[in-house]
Amino acid sequence: MSEVRASRIDPGSVDHVRMEAAGRLNPVRKIELGQFMTPGNIARFMASLFSERKGAVRLLDAGAGVGSLTAAFISRWANDGMAVTAYEIDPVLAAYLRETLARYGDRISSTIIERDFIQDAVFRLKLGKRSQGFTHAILNPPYKKISSVSEHRTLLRVAGLETVNLYTGFLGLALELMGAGGEIVAIIPRSFCNGLYYKPFREWMLARSSVEHIHLFHSRTSAFHDDEVLQENVIIKLKRGKKQGTVTITTSSDTSFSDLASYQYPFAEIVHSNDEQKFIHVPTAPSHTGIGGVPLAKTSLAELGLQVSTGPVVDFRLKGFLRENPESGAAPLLYPTHFSSGSLVWPLRSKKPNAILNNAETRKWLYPNGCYTVVRRFSSKEERRRVVAHVVDAGVFDAALIGFENHLNVFHSGKKGLDQNVARGLSVFLNSTAVDDYFRRFSGHTQVNATDLRLLRYPELEELQRLGQWSLAQGQLTQDLIDARVGAADGRRE
Repeated sequence: MSEVRASRIDPGSVDHVRMEAAGRLNPVRKIELGQFMTPGNIARFMASLFSERKGAVRLLDAGAGVGSLTAAFISRWANDGMAVTAYEIDPVLAAYLRETLARYGDRISSTIIERDFIQDAVFRLKLGKRSQGFTHAILNPPYKKISSVSEHRTLLRVAGLETVNLYTGFLGLALELMGAGGEIVAIIPRSFCNGLYYKPFREWMLARSSVEHIHLFHSRTSAFHDDEVLQENVIIKLKRGKKQGTVTITTSSDTSFSDLASYQYPFAEIVHSNDEQKFIHVPTAPSHTGIGGVPLAKTSLAELGLQVSTGPVVDFRLKGFLRENPESGAAPLLYPTHFSSGSLVWPLRSKKPNAILNNAETRKWLYPNGCYTVVRRFSSKEERRRVVAHVVDAGVFDAALIGFENHLNVFHSGKKGLDQNVARGLSVFLNSTAVDDYFRRFSGHTQVNATDLRLLRYPELEELQRLGQWSLAQGQLTQDLIDARVGAADGRRE
């Protein structure tokens, strides 16, 4: 395919059309359809990721909007006779899309389909109307959760795909419509990379394509800044039916791509061969500790006989039992705000209560006083650490029961406290840079779920006890001390 200079159509003019069209959209319908249109600089970067290809070009743009992605593709790669199939269900956007594609005259043949892509794609597949399949697809699919009883969910099941969001439905069906060797470049939320709900989609995607390239923005607000989208997005390139090889990972601070960095990774560092969940890891720098990059990570929590649960006290449901200060007949109640700089500060003068009444209504939500390891569930993406662990010492409270608020994850043993050294060892391990880096590789969320912690691998019990004993002897722990100790212990194990 011969390259066509971008000057044949001014990319800036398409951006102007995008902004004009966005101002005409019905805000309610925009949310219903999950409409977030692609800025021109992102569209051009996405178009640049396709491989040069000779022969017929059959391009799919599902959820085309005003045609920003298709225009970027044509400007970068077009040859005469390209066939474009663009789906757009919104009549306002479809009108702009027709204007965009009309600029190319007879250099391309274009078909604009103003129907629901999921409906149309499933009907095509079930009626055997795939023809030769598309050679290319460039996508910014809608992002919207779909309920288990919705028409879209039913249609996707008919096609054999179980998924929970429109964007994975669009990408999964686009893969089915591709011919052998066809390439897809899509900008999508990073949430598909982990979590149980997206496992069927990950299996679907990996069974049909090779992962060629993933681009990660350091700022989660960067990709769709105009729409104030906080969901972290990635750009992914897939190739239908190709044997999996190495994967290119690129990163940039923002959508200017001015500090673009690129690395090559073996696929075994992207999807670990022994991972039944098929989590997709996105490393941002080469790991010096090998696949996984987590020293001492060998054992599951279940094998250790330990559990991790979300804090059971949901404060708004128990509002009448909360107390600002400790009092007779009340149990200590711990929030993330009670943990600061590695220490537990309780009671604490803040907007949060410090206690909860211990009575028949609340007792089932409380744990016996003991030694626990806790990890807060939420952080901002810009914080230095995503996984932050603390130890709750049994000797701090003069109470039989204590409460953990819902924004904490709690490591326990059958809803009872842990051995003190094990609790401290868990905290040391979880606070290591290697664990934090590993977590960021497969999770774009700022939320640390108990499920994610449950799926991590941990040191063996004896090593946790040694780490705990070591931490007690150190006094004030620093990040350098923690990382050196965890790394040194891993070296001795080998």
